[in-house]
Amino acid sequence: MTNRTVLRGGHVLSMDPDIGDLPQGDVLIEDGRIAAVRPDIGADAEVLDMTGRIVIPGFVDTHRHTWEASIRNVAPDATLDDYFVDILDTFAPLYTPEDVYAANLAGALECLNAGITTLVDWSHINNSPEHPDAAIRGLAESGIRAQYAYGSANTSLADYWFESKIAIPGDDVRRIRGKYFASDDGLLTMALATRGPGFCLNDVVTAEWALARELDIPITVHVAMGRLAGRFGMVKQLNDLGLLGADTTYIHCCYLSEEEWRMVADSGGTVSIAPQVELQMGHGWPPVMTAVEHGLRPSLSIDVVTTVPGDMFTQMRAAFGAERARVNADCWKANMPVPESMLTARQMLEFATLNGAHVAGVEDRTGSLTPGKRADVVAVDATALNVAPVHDAAAAVTLSADVSNVDTVIVDGVIHKRDGRLVADVDRARRLVQESRDRLLAAKEAKSAA
Repeated sequence: MTNRTVLRGGHVLSMDPDIGDLPQGDVLIEDGRIAAVRPDIGADAEVLDMTGRIVIPGFVDTHRHTWEASIRNVAPDATLDDYFVDILDTFAPLYTPEDVYAANLAGALECLNAGITTLVDWSHINNSPEHPDAAIRGLAESGIRAQYAYGSANTSLADYWFESKIAIPGDDVRRIRGKYFASDDGLLTMALATRGPGFCLNDVVTAEWALARELDIPITVHVAMGRLAGRFGMVKQLNDLGLLGADTTYIHCCYLSEEEWRMVADSGGTVSIAPQVELQMGHGWPPVMTAVEHGLRPSLSIDVVTTVPGDMFTQMRAAFGAERARVNADCWKANMPVPESMLTARQMLEFATLNGAHVAGVEDRTGSLTPGKRADVVAVDATALNVAPVHDAAAAVTLSADVSNVDTVIVDGVIHKRDGRLVADVDRARRLVQESRDRLLAAKEAKSAA
């Protein structure tokens, strides 16, 4: 028997150029798939009244260290240099598999609550073989669409981030690939989260890239960020090693040279930008417009909730404000008008949805409300006082709405948030992540006292 749901009478922003926007439209979902998007759909189906709602594709977060949900806001004033010491050298070595599970479950539910339906979980916390199993279990139980990016251990800053001689364990990556990701068609898929040149010796870099390509999984790597990593010329080094490819996502990219931008674009690579972190922690200016100018489709990501909020509304506004501020300042100094290519509010919504799906490798199944794609749909309450009255629906989402306005969240046809409330055991997730916080703080104190 076919399971049908109609989202009726909302302002639909499909992000599909062939469908466009429907000021009053319906979305028909059949067995987890978008079957139709039209002004008026008559069907024998459960009806969800979307009157006063803006209906959009789910947001896609293309890079988040979800395991850090247990230590939210422990480093509110941190720079990137501080982060390596305060988080990776202090808390990361203390994480048990139970801590990773609690953080991934709570962190993924946090995403769903905020309208993020797809997540790239950059999981550099694999301190034992049990750690990745725990991370994947947390993601799976949440019901989110996610790319689990298997990363290194983090038991010693010196061992793993300063010309590291330790490669990600290939046998365990193969085990995880075979156990959980034998198919690439599931709600959860797999990637390899690599540290890359500058952080690792070349033979480690080459081995990790070869491992990912042996297993036919994409690669995700931080590049050109801050005073330290910005000087490594990481993309140039990867090019010299013959490793560039369309299977690689480059995160941050704040200090890429012109030559390196061309290398990324020419190789078919993709880009993830975390604007709030980059501005706040000293990575550099979020290079969203630079990416566009090089023919790339930039996506947005959250990065670390140790220091910034975990929602996509923050990222859209940070990128929008920062890029326009930079261009405005340059034009003021040059005494010239601003260019017509200035970022628009509409572009920010595209970056957060369709571009995100492109970067996460799931554009064939999500990112737009296109018939045939899986039903990852979000409805934003446009009747709330911080959103109403609506003049421009895309601007209402990118510049006015916040997490409190996320009314309905659907992933793969399954409702995960209804009438502004998560359909999940939130109390359990909160209890687990609070218990994890307490364990980690106690372990930190004990280590300091030893």
